[in-house]
Amino acid sequence: MSGRESILGKIREGLGRGELGESETSALEERIAARGRSVRPSRVDLDADGLTDLFVDYVKAVDTTVDRVASMDEVPDKVAAYLAQENLPADLRLAPDPSLEGIPWEKRPTLTISKGASDGTHEVGLTGAFAGVAETGTLIMRSGPDHPTTLNFLPDTHIVVIRKSQVVGTYEDAWDQLREGDMPRTVNLITGASRTGDIEQTIFMGAHGPRRMHIVLVEDD
Repeated sequence: MSGRESILGKIREGLGRGELGESETSALEERIAARGRSVRPSRVDLDADGLTDLFVDYVKAVDTTVDRVASMDEVPDKVAAYLAQENLPADLRLAPDPSLEGIPWEKRPTLTISKGASDGTHEVGLTGAFAGVAETGTLIMRSGPDHPTTLNFLPDTHIVVIRKSQVVGTYEDAWDQLREGDMPRTVNLITGASRTGDIEQTIFMGAHGPRRMHIVLVEDD
């Protein structure tokens, strides 16, 4: 007996139920496969431009800064300007994400680029994102070799490059896209920089992750 079967067996025993019959099992499998929708907020009933604007509005509402650019060619200049504005080192720990390969970092030779996971010594991490959810301004981060989860949490500043075509309306839309491929080991949902108000109801930034978040939104078609 596998661990899963043992655990489920103990749950059935505690509920006073036996094994499900074939018809009951089939009904449950159909319900899971259907993935029915509940209430969908009317604010996301927009075209691609509207969803992008809504996403940006919600992102800014949680103290995340945003640069909107026409193409990947503009990313190095915007990143360098942001680092200078925040008085941060021009040293980026970059996710080895194929979607970021087209960024011409050579345009800004003063930037030092290294790739891979963070060991906690990197001040600025730069990653892509799987999707952006307009409903709440949330970034969906899919873990894997091309996106080490440490880059989401260990650097003090997190810069995210995302395309307009990756912005979806709701969480359900994002999960539908995730299910189209192999499910990752971890999915992180990130809304703004890390913060807490647990101590005397005073907001403290960087409690469990980056103190700053900056998004470069590429206006692709």
